[in-house]
Amino acid sequence: MISANSQRAGNGVVASALIAWLCVALVIGAGGWFRNATAPQMAATVWILTAIALLCCWRIGLIRDWAMHVDLRWLVLLHVTRFIGFYFFWLYQRDELPFAFAVPAGWGDDLVAALALVLLALPRMRNWKVFLVIWNTIGLIDIIFVVVLALRIGLTDWQSMHALRELPLSLLPMFLVPLIITSHVLIFVRAARAPSQS
Repeated sequence: MISANSQRAGNGVVASALIAWLCVALVIGAGGWFRNATAPQMAATVWILTAIALLCCWRIGLIRDWAMHVDLRWLVLLHVTRFIGFYFFWLYQRDELPFAFAVPAGWGDDLVAALALVLLALPRMRNWKVFLVIWNTIGLIDIIFVVVLALRIGLTDWQSMHALRELPLSLLPMFLVPLIITSHVLIFVRAARAPSQS
């Protein structure tokens, strides 16, 4: 168990890193520098940023301590952002996203977000970690499906996916999706530890 001072320091470092990351993603999106990204470049962005985030969690002491001791509910809470699936539906209605992406990705993300709320509402009973692992598995499968789906559709109809290369959705490959995948990995690692350590 880490000390309260170390936990506060870790909170500060993680918050600062996330704010800086978000600001960079916003600047890139606002500048239109991501607008011409190809489907493979978008997919590579997701996986490279995920790898960097995980590397920071394993190699930077304060971030590693934070990741291994933060309340798991905070990691689950991040996934409430996946209600963005409803925004996918709205963009489909406006012909700004194709049905083949917006509807499957939207329903999957909305389901995972709703199950995250259910998980957060459950008391920390003995079986809570079982429900956590089940939800986490569903959530990870869904987000990988969404990334692969975006790549597949982008390869066949690059222009139809333009909304993902412009703000606000450009924040998905450049910020939110790597964070979501990273959190899924961290949850699996934490769930595998002894109950007293999670």
